[in-house]
Amino acid sequence: MATPRFYCSTPLAAHSVITLPTELAHHAIRVLRLKPDSPIVLFDGLGGEYPARLVIEGKQGSAITAEHMPIEAELPGHITLVQGIASGDKMDWIIEKATELGASHVVPIAARRSVLQLSGERLQKRLLHWQRIAQAASEQCGRNRIMQISAPCSLQTWLETPVDTDHVRLLCHPESATTLAQALTTQQPDALSILVGPEGGWSDDELALTKQHKLTHVQFGPRVLRTETAGLALISAISALRAWN
Repeated sequence: MATPRFYCSTPLAAHSVITLPTELAHHAIRVLRLKPDSPIVLFDGLGGEYPARLVIEGKQGSAITAEHMPIEAELPGHITLVQGIASGDKMDWIIEKATELGASHVVPIAARRSVLQLSGERLQKRLLHWQRIAQAASEQCGRNRIMQISAPCSLQTWLETPVDTDHVRLLCHPESATTLAQALTTQQPDALSILVGPEGGWSDDELALTKQHKLTHVQFGPRVLRTETAGLALISAISALRAWN
């Protein structure tokens, strides 16, 4: 059985006694039923991990850490998934799998045709929910850094956010004449963003806006992929085409 891994929001240090957050301790002791002195791994999202031993005192849990291990499972380059907000639990799936596939950042876009529209307290709860999904996915897949999830914004707001000159932005569109492979042959960026529309796709106005900002439109095969499939397939394909492991 693999050693259980836990994201810990408490600052970590080597050879220290770390009081575990209540939710983490509950999961380790009550859900996983780990025993005192069980080996665990803690990481704080800042890089690397700490092998540790679990200490249980009643319902409280703490850990005695060993040396910091500079282990990473990140892609050599940075991929940002700019995702038109999908309905139901599709966004949960997208965030979980984007974390597993190595994306650095997800930007939810409140697109014209997004069925799910978020604001106020509902938006804050959903953003916290997505962050917890990314944390749990990192625990499972071996990442020691947490994928960043931005607060939802409009497509125009995102397009007007400054980026480095060598940052390439690609929009997935089934009618484009340029393939993903062709786009990556002419451009070899170490940082790129891929834009995927919601269930109903991007509106004509949104597509026109992306062209004004000189985004490259690419198509990915002869089939039209669902919104919860397209971004994940593109992340995988980019990793393969760039030989990012």
